[in-house]
Amino acid sequence: MYSLIYSLGMIGAPQIILIVVVVLLLFGGRKIPELMRGLGSGIKEFKNATKEDEDSSDTKSESK
Repeated sequence: MYSLIYSLGMIGAPQIILIVVVVLLLFGGRKIPELMRGLGSGIKEFKNATKEDEDSSDTKSESK
């Protein structure tokens, strides 16, 4: 058991293949595109929020 946990410390091709197989088994092939779209829109929303936060902090520092 320890060797399995230790080997997952360094992610290589076999670990990635194992993760992909497990995800396919859990969610099925039809749900994967939907999950990826959701993940992509979440990342896009996060980037927009951080950009808005940076813009608002820039305007605050300029007004001082």
